[in-house]
Amino acid sequence: MAPKAQRLWTAASPGKRWTELFVLIYSPFWIIWALGILVPFQLYEKLDEVGYMAICLAAALPCVILPPLLTGNLEKGKPLAQQYWVKANVWIAIFSFIGNYFWTHYFYDLLGAEYTFPSWQLNKVPIPLYFMTHAYFCFYHALSNVVIRRTRNATAKYGSTMQNAATALVVFLLAYATAFMETLTIAHFPYYKFKDRSRMYTVGSLFYAIYFFVSFPAFFFMDESLRKWSLGRAASDSLAAGMLVTILLDFWRLAIGPLEKSSGLTGLLTNNQAGSKLPWFW
Repeated sequence: MAPKAQRLWTAASPGKRWTELFVLIYSPFWIIWALGILVPFQLYEKLDEVGYMAICLAAALPCVILPPLLTGNLEKGKPLAQQYWVKANVWIAIFSFIGNYFWTHYFYDLLGAEYTFPSWQLNKVPIPLYFMTHAYFCFYHALSNVVIRRTRNATAKYGSTMQNAATALVVFLLAYATAFMETLTIAHFPYYKFKDRSRMYTVGSLFYAIYFFVSFPAFFFMDESLRKWSLGRAASDSLAAGMLVTILLDFWRLAIGPLEKSSGLTGLLTNNQAGSKLPWFW
């Protein structure tokens, strides 16, 4: 019975199985430090640009540094580009970079978000967040892989239609719960603000969940079958997922708009002085 139970939850590929378990075991350490110590005891008040960068690097770098040191003989002999932990980190790194560099501006303009802690910035986004997002997304996607796999294995006997419908429902619920819980757990960090926090918990969480509606199933299928992905396919798949999320976020901008009316909408915004339409990155 044990091998069958294992197949229900864990990946068939040894490299993928090890990477998921590693991330799920490692992540609680930085989460407890950040959300259980750093924020409740307000240690962030003593941090400057270097301090924030160090905290976020400390959360993200183990996802890249520890796997080659701990896998031992598990993937020995495989080229580095064919090892799952490498492909997973590349996928997450690309997706999280796109999220920070581009999609953060939707949060600024549509949800009224604002970062006020001291930090170096890239495209008006604090650079430490690029690294912290990598740590967060590694954890989210390792966890979602396990849940999606269990769902698909449990419903496979009912046929592909039922299996896909159950997967879609689980992805929706898991994506919204992930977005909501992240928003809720950082509520006591005063340097990440929203104009209307109560609506951010509900409507804003749905907006954020769009990331994961796309990324959870896209990331899940990498190396899930016997046919393994190349590093190039992992990178191109992440870029494709990023483009799809961008389209969906901009559809939200056109259909729903900001939580409260303001100038300077993300996307094709109106230049009040010139009276013309300009991309937000102008």
